[in-house]
Amino acid sequence: MNRIAIIDDSEINLTLFRVLVSKLGSCEPLVFQESPKGLEWCSENLPDLIVVDYMMPEMDGLRFISLLRAIPGREEVPILMITANDDKDIRYEALEIGATDFLTKPVDRIEFSARVRNMLALGASRKKLADKASWLAEEVAKATAAIHAREQELLFRMSRAAEFRDPETGAHIQRMAHYSCLIAGRLGLSPEDQQLVLQAAPMHDVGKIGIPDFILLKPSNLTPEESAVMMTHATIGFELLKGSESTILQAGASIAISHHEKYDGSGYPYGTAGEAIPLFGRIVAVADVFDALTSERPYKRPWPVDRAAAYLRDTAGHFDPSCVEAFLASWGEVLDVYAQFQDAEIPLL
Repeated sequence: MNRIAIIDDSEINLTLFRVLVSKLGSCEPLVFQESPKGLEWCSENLPDLIVVDYMMPEMDGLRFISLLRAIPGREEVPILMITANDDKDIRYEALEIGATDFLTKPVDRIEFSARVRNMLALGASRKKLADKASWLAEEVAKATAAIHAREQELLFRMSRAAEFRDPETGAHIQRMAHYSCLIAGRLGLSPEDQQLVLQAAPMHDVGKIGIPDFILLKPSNLTPEESAVMMTHATIGFELLKGSESTILQAGASIAISHHEKYDGSGYPYGTAGEAIPLFGRIVAVADVFDALTSERPYKRPWPVDRAAAYLRDTAGHFDPSCVEAFLASWGEVLDVYAQFQDAEIPLL
């Protein structure tokens, strides 16, 4: 049922238009002799068409159209304006402020009916296009989400591929990723960046896939030569991930190359210092070291969480102080993550 609002100060005209609209079929006429009341109704309800007279007391047709178009959601409602003369200036002004079509008094019944049908058809077509555009946008969003989910699963499995060759576990990459997200949130990063670091952090050690087993799995301390080989996992990971059009892979490449840098410049591979180290790398450095300290490995027992927190706080120079502060400020949530992701089979991110 099409709802047609009719605004005219003449009772005779209202009666005529009501009858003509009723004869169209599937149309409900709603008449208003006072333009402010008509505007109020149109602001609270969405008509399919508005028929408005030009010459009215209190608020003429031009003013009515101008105020109506300023109401959110009423920008596209078809408006048929009834004028008592052929003054082009009035019509030009009406078109400027949003009138759709015109009829001149005395109104021809056949022409009125034809114009109303045409404008209703136009409005229906516009609505159908808008609905289709909305449907297409939803479908694109669904397809994009599906692609993103597959990408995230692949990235997680890439990260696990490196972890399977290492004493570390899938729970480790989940914990440190969520720790990283907590730090990003405390630092005031946008929700998008918080999600990005959560998704990219698991790739921090993907370069370990290129480290020989006799070094990667050695239960005792590495020799200086072996340590040098182990350090190359940062550049290997960067080489694996760089150059992608994926925002997540770009962030992963940055984290891979920078998460072993230290705030005082004593880290590797380049000895980058301070804020020259990418922020995501500084964030992941704190999360990764904390989880490494609190996790059991074949060559060590896990540290108590309080001892690991004290290490982060007291090891001057190694970590960005703001990242450490953000991590410790999230301590309750840190403990929740520590408890949630244990060394057992866990769901994907």
